[in-house]
Amino acid sequence: MSHLTIDIVSDIACPWCAIGYARLKQAMEALAGEMTFDVHWHAFELNPDPSADGRPILEALASKYGRSPAEMEAAQTDMMRIASGLGLNFSRMQERYTRNTFDGHRLVKWAAEHGKQTEMKLALFDAYFGHAENIADPDVLRSRAESIGLDGQQANDVLTSDRYGEAVREDEAYWQQAGVSAVPAFVLNRRYMVPGAQEPDTLVQYLRKAASASGEN
Repeated sequence: MSHLTIDIVSDIACPWCAIGYARLKQAMEALAGEMTFDVHWHAFELNPDPSADGRPILEALASKYGRSPAEMEAAQTDMMRIASGLGLNFSRMQERYTRNTFDGHRLVKWAAEHGKQTEMKLALFDAYFGHAENIADPDVLRSRAESIGLDGQQANDVLTSDRYGEAVREDEAYWQQAGVSAVPAFVLNRRYMVPGAQEPDTLVQYLRKAASASGEN
């Protein structure tokens, strides 16, 4: 049976990252009899400036992309439909505000040491898109850590320190230097990059191709 390592470069504030992982999960499940997988999450910040925190999302996106709020609302509604079909809760994604995710990425690094990196990432996606929670708020982050069975006090200790900060910065720099300029990006066996939230059938083809190429070496 083949084995693949999948590095996912993403941001907690990126809806396509949540959709992309849901589709990847379907692809991995379809290949369960052919190959096994190790999944590792890596940091990327869409809003790296904390001073830009707190803008209504439709207003912020309209300004960023030079489109009207109505156009952005339509695009977000389409994403909500796609997410719903994948079993994701995006019900309040249009009510959220721009948020810096640096502390969230630090918490994901900490959760990885407890074998719950994916669970932490998914809990933060749900907080932001499903509940419009402030994912820059330490109380929200601690609560979400507790929701997946991690110790709230330990999470708080991480958040009130600078732990994992350097690791997040190094992570971001590494993948940007490797050519990742947009997310999500899925890197297979550190050799093949799949950009964007591809459909499950397309991901199955990429995963098989990467496994086959690795087996030839």
